[in-house]
Amino acid sequence: QVQLSESGGGLVPPGGSLTLSCAASGLTFSSYVKAWFRQAPGKQREFAAGLSQNGGTSQYATSVKGRFTISRDLSKNTVSLRMNNLAPEDTAVYYCATGRPVYSAWDRESMYYHWGPGTQVTVSS
Repeated sequence: QVQLSESGGGLVPPGGSLTLSCAASGLTFSSYVKAWFRQAPGKQREFAAGLSQNGGTSQYATSVKGRFTISRDLSKNTVSLRMNNLAPEDTAVYYCATGRPVYSAWDRESMYYHWGPGTQVTVSS
């Protein structure tokens, strides 16, 4: 059975940093596109960042580009999201997901098979 589990969420002041981690059981991350989505209160879930099967290609939403970095750790079978210069508008539940979409469809949540339960990130002073 495939399970994804996020960790690392919490409360951080504006301008702060946080690193989220997603651990997988029942699958190998290198076989899938890996993505982070987020859902702010009252809003639809949106794509934040994606990483290709081999880790060589990444994609970021315009709102997070230059501040967020997605990466993987093959030895631990985890994928991480480093978030810098956080702002209140980054407050959301962050979800890890895996699938096999083509590059142009990485931002479509319907293309992902497996999802974690999410971890809350709150940016507030």
